[in-house]
Amino acid sequence: MMKFFKRLFILIFMVIIVIVLIPAVQLADYYNLIPRFSYSNEDFGIETVYSSVDYNCNGVDDYTDILLGAKADAENHPRYDGSYQENGYPPDDIGVCTDVVWRAFRNAGYSLRYMVDRDIMLYPQDYRRVDKRDDKIDFRRVVNLRVFFDKYATQLTTDTTDIARWQGGDIVIFKDNKHIGIVSDKRTKEGVVYIIHNGGQPVREEDYLKRGEVLKHYRFDASVIPEDVLVAWEG
Repeated sequence: MMKFFKRLFILIFMVIIVIVLIPAVQLADYYNLIPRFSYSNEDFGIETVYSSVDYNCNGVDDYTDILLGAKADAENHPRYDGSYQENGYPPDDIGVCTDVVWRAFRNAGYSLRYMVDRDIMLYPQDYRRVDKRDDKIDFRRVVNLRVFFDKYATQLTTDTTDIARWQGGDIVIFKDNKHIGIVSDKRTKEGVVYIIHNGGQPVREEDYLKRGEVLKHYRFDASVIPEDVLVAWEG
């Protein structure tokens, strides 16, 4: 009888472990907590697109600079905090999704803050969600960045399976119109690009498109943008 209860206990214990373990593994996989191998353009025979513009004249094209700026923010892993900042820019150790974007643009020599602010000043009718212009926060709102990029960036496919048309340094806005990120140069085994973003998640450069539905996909090509729209980084 003792052997029977012992075996029953072991069986019950194993069932409980399985019931707990499987959802835990699924959850970890969903949030990309399980290390996995990533792929590059070369693995799929995709030609990397480089910008014809090097706005900050540092010898690196804009798309690569934007990508590297986003990667630097991901590696820095700022704590998720969207609080209003009196000088406009949050310190490097805090931020939200929009902070990834302006920091990426800063790395390419652009002041996204003042480009957005100038556009709001000149075309307030385009920014219906702005009640009172404020350069300290307007550039940190996804809805305003969407208006700006709709006007001045090249709009590309939102079909994530059309893998060759997704390149590192592209910009993505997601379906709820409340989240934004930068496309990585890393890809899944299916060729789908990773996204560099800050939603407070543990892994900041990740396979996010499996859970984030794309609303807009842009490429910021300064060569086709009016020069009066562009503002150099003030630092």
